[in-house]
Amino acid sequence: MLYTQTMYKRCYEPLDQHLHPNKVMVIYGPRRVGKTTLLQNFLNQTSLKYKLDSGDNIRTQQILSSQDFNQILAYAEGYELLAIDEAQNIPNIGMGLKILLDQIPGIQIIVTGSSSFELAGQVGEPLTGRKTTLNLYPMAQSELLSVLNRWELKEKLAELLVFGMYPEVLLAKTRNQRIEVVSEIANSYLLKDVLALDRIRNSRTLLDLLKLLAFQVGSEVAIPELATQLGIDAKTVKRYLDLLEKSFVVYRLNGFSRNLRQEVTNKSKYYFLDNGIRNAVIAQFNDLDHRNDLGALWENFMFIERLKYRTYTPLYANVYFWRTYQQQEIDLIEEHSGRLFGYEFKWSASKPVRKPSLWGSTYANSDFTVIHPENYLEFVLP
Repeated sequence: MLYTQTMYKRCYEPLDQHLHPNKVMVIYGPRRVGKTTLLQNFLNQTSLKYKLDSGDNIRTQQILSSQDFNQILAYAEGYELLAIDEAQNIPNIGMGLKILLDQIPGIQIIVTGSSSFELAGQVGEPLTGRKTTLNLYPMAQSELLSVLNRWELKEKLAELLVFGMYPEVLLAKTRNQRIEVVSEIANSYLLKDVLALDRIRNSRTLLDLLKLLAFQVGSEVAIPELATQLGIDAKTVKRYLDLLEKSFVVYRLNGFSRNLRQEVTNKSKYYFLDNGIRNAVIAQFNDLDHRNDLGALWENFMFIERLKYRTYTPLYANVYFWRTYQQQEIDLIEEHSGRLFGYEFKWSASKPVRKPSLWGSTYANSDFTVIHPENYLEFVLP
């Protein structure tokens, strides 16, 4: 069966359930993740009179950043809905959108952006209380269920661990096409976005940093050690890490501590938002039978799929990892509903994994579950 991108039902569809008069809907997410397709699907079926534009359009940039009431109102005159793709490219876009909301009763606005760093800074203060934010990630397991059943999802697991969940990668027909597509996304879109953000001139250093993170998935990262390995100062490493996180390349997870002096909290873990991007960074696309990083692949995959689950369900929780200086550890801690839930990710379910003794004795009302290939769908599907 040949799949097309429109066959996959995205989590936020139908989009109009999130759209409100005199509010801006902001759709964040990395490039090539399907934001434009999601927007186009909605526009194709809406009865609203709409105007679709792009933040790449220089004339649009000039008008919406001008703060000139006459220009801005004339630009949107007669439309019920304004949709702007890649809005992060428009300077002071937040002020322009505020003028439209203030002056045109009932207008509805959708903007998309591939950099939360740029767009959040521009729309944050001007649109306080007047925006709805949606975070769109690469495809989630729940979204694949619109095409595949649960048995087929498990059959596809080995491929997803290596090539990831970007829509174009899932639609590629051959192994070589998948490698080509995910490598192109990593090198031509994501990294270029990061380099363009904040005067980063040395692309080699950024790529070297990503490679170090790729080899340390599931392990705590020490910034001074990264700085030494890269030959740059720790402040620059922190800035690069911050940009990578705000550009949807990596996700930072901090350590949990409440009661014990032995708990590690001064380091963080970094996960890639997509396994395929992680593997493209180190040019490693071997099948699972020929890899020595299965544990890291599984942990990264499970962490990100659970992130998608929490985002789309939604499940509001504080998240951490837990480790002590005595090497007792838990991969993911979720704090919600007045309780702590611990999850350990294990690729092999053959050996039983017990709850760490210090965790059980210190946090008596906590839960502990091992997530493996036999039970993972219960963990990531609503």
